[in-house]
Amino acid sequence: MRTLLRVLLMLLVIALVVGLAVFGYGFVTVHRSWPRTDGTIQVSGLQSEVTIIRDSWGISHIYASNPHDLFFVQGYVHAQDRFWQMEFWRRIGSGRLSEVLGESALGQDRFLRTLGWHRTSAQELKRLNAETRAVLEAYAEGVNAYISTHRGHLGLEFAILGLTGVEFEPEPWTPLNTLTWAKVMAWDLSGNMDTELLRAHITARLGTPAVGVLKPPYPDDYPVIVPPPLAGATLETVPDAAFETHVLGAGDDLGSNNWVVAGSRTETGTPFLANDPHLDIQMPSIWYEIGLHCDPLGPDCPYNVVGASFASTPGVIIGHNDHIAWGVTNLGPDVQDLFIERVNPENTNQYEFQGEWLDMEIVREEIQVAGEEEPVVVNVRTTRHGPIINDVVGGTEEDWTFGWQPLALSWTALQPGTLVRSIVLLDRARNWGEFREALSYWDVPSQNFIYADVEGNIGYQAPGRIPIRASGNGSSPVPGWAGEHEWVDYISFDELPRAFNPPEGYIVTANNAVVGPDFPYFLSLDWSPGYRARRIVELIEADPVLSLTDLQTIQGDSSPIWAEDVLPYLLVLPVTGSGSSNERRLAEALEMLRAWDRQAVQDSAGTVLFEAFRLHLVDLTFGDELGEQLLRRGRPTAMVALVDFLADEASPWFDDVTTLEVETRDNILLRALEEAVEELTETLGRDMARWRWGDLHTATFKNQSLGQSGIGPIEALFNRGPVSVDGTIATVNNTGYSLSHPYDVVIVSSYRQIIDMDDLARSVSMHTTGQSGHPFHPHYDDMIDPWRNIEYHPMLWERADVEADAEGVLVLTP
Repeated sequence: MRTLLRVLLMLLVIALVVGLAVFGYGFVTVHRSWPRTDGTIQVSGLQSEVTIIRDSWGISHIYASNPHDLFFVQGYVHAQDRFWQMEFWRRIGSGRLSEVLGESALGQDRFLRTLGWHRTSAQELKRLNAETRAVLEAYAEGVNAYISTHRGHLGLEFAILGLTGVEFEPEPWTPLNTLTWAKVMAWDLSGNMDTELLRAHITARLGTPAVGVLKPPYPDDYPVIVPPPLAGATLETVPDAAFETHVLGAGDDLGSNNWVVAGSRTETGTPFLANDPHLDIQMPSIWYEIGLHCDPLGPDCPYNVVGASFASTPGVIIGHNDHIAWGVTNLGPDVQDLFIERVNPENTNQYEFQGEWLDMEIVREEIQVAGEEEPVVVNVRTTRHGPIINDVVGGTEEDWTFGWQPLALSWTALQPGTLVRSIVLLDRARNWGEFREALSYWDVPSQNFIYADVEGNIGYQAPGRIPIRASGNGSSPVPGWAGEHEWVDYISFDELPRAFNPPEGYIVTANNAVVGPDFPYFLSLDWSPGYRARRIVELIEADPVLSLTDLQTIQGDSSPIWAEDVLPYLLVLPVTGSGSSNERRLAEALEMLRAWDRQAVQDSAGTVLFEAFRLHLVDLTFGDELGEQLLRRGRPTAMVALVDFLADEASPWFDDVTTLEVETRDNILLRALEEAVEELTETLGRDMARWRWGDLHTATFKNQSLGQSGIGPIEALFNRGPVSVDGTIATVNNTGYSLSHPYDVVIVSSYRQIIDMDDLARSVSMHTTGQSGHPFHPHYDDMIDPWRNIEYHPMLWERADVEADAEGVLVLTP
């Protein structure tokens, strides 16, 4: 017995020693990548001394005497807090994730090498004007100054990868890396390729008339951003893989809100400007808040700006300077077209155009894959319309692949652009004219920009490179061989929609239609359905004197407008509750929905019932006609389409074609409610009063790389959540979930800001997670709870306020 006890004690001691060693290694590994935020550091490459004051939220406010040092230090602090994110993003943009993540990333790399963002960015780099080049080079110098002095402790992700045998020294940052990241964002914000394929798929399965039903036009009675007067061939099959080309996820409800209110409608007599871009949930946040301050401010150093930036890009993307404020939402014009190419049967590297066989451009791309000795080779075939995408989408065993209806992608971002020049000019613009001048260089992704200035003006400008077609509207794939659908020009900047001090006293954009049908140029068929815009307009017009607090309330509004259009048809149905147990349950469910206050909040039982009903109603209405594959892709569209024919009780869409009886609207409504009750009874229990929306509707912030490794302990290091959240699909407080994978949040209001033009120091903001990209750092996840509770921190502006809230002061010297 004593011998056994001695052995057990020895094993316990060994386990304790090993545990402490592992803990000690982990503690040191985690902490050594945290940035230094106090004291003085000598940094090679600076021209003068620079001060970085970090406030209590970890937000860096940089004070420099010249533009070179200002952007140099922005690159330095981005690398301090987010270098792994920057490394991951630049590998996405250049199609080089497989080098570190292995075969799991190969499919994405093959697709991105085919699109060739790195090739287009290299062309942009050659065309930069001197000022933009200088900004990008200064930023890259700052990133590299940090990399070169912190090798071996740049981030926990590097250490974890090293334990798996993947070790690499990060390459120097270059301006090209910033330009490729711009392509990544453009892809996720300006792509309508999926919608073209969806229309083709609907046509192939159900015929052309079904497209008009399932992709309905924008409603005539919904808001447009700029009201008047200011404003072929088919594919035989489309595989699932054709839709699997998203880089950052691109959930079903991607979008954003912004609005600006004139002083005539505010308590201060000056404008308020609000913005909350809706993007895919991730960890760390896609945004990095920052202040860039020239000290002294003057013609030689004209920047004094705060707001949200991307860790990889110089400047501020959304925010305000001392003269103007601005916000963005995705405009979403049709800037992608798929051309069906006719290939020479005797030479698959030739295609027909207007009666001639033309040679494709062939580019050899070699992709290194971790763990593999030989690179994977992709021979990119490109026509006059763009790269052929189905060489790398699907698989060689699919019908829809090499040699069969090849599709070439035309996209405005595959041409050299001037986006960074626009950001530089925007950050120092002083008035409406300079604001518009800056946006004349904003080519992709096209955005809805709202504007306010300290003089009391408000405005709207749509920038972007939007094609004019010889014929058609690019809404579905078209034949490329005849030349009938070529892009012949782009809408000139001066002819794009804009508004300045409109009589309504406000401008609202929420990815809704920008203009009405009388606008002389085609912008898009695929606007957001307008639910968020409709609700924001309702709330603004309901209060003639708006305060900053009122705007916060609007940003947090969780009223699902879709429910207002659908529930009236359900709640009048005669279910007495006096019959079978099933009828009593339905009657109880109907009573719960009648009592529901139409607020999609975490503790609401009515919300969880309605959301389950929403899903079952869409599937029961359209599933029999669409089939599983098309239904999975078309659920968001079908949800909107359903409202258009709800008034027709006998619409054929309600009939289940798999049964002998003819179902009507009321049959399907009650069946959807019944299935919702059954689902929730199984998942949440029999007592409906105890159901809670927050028990199902949760947000999990996932690291884009190792946080999705499938290895629980590693994911626990990097991910945070799940946390219950308010909101749902298409509420102003947009916490949208995938209709194919309910109810987990995939889209969030990734950053909220409200600018008070009467006193910029009263402005507020908040993003989703925290400033730091280092797990376990105090600022890694300290914004999650305030964000989900619609709380804000001050957007510190005056230096005295920044110093009073200082958490750390770091001085960089040459």
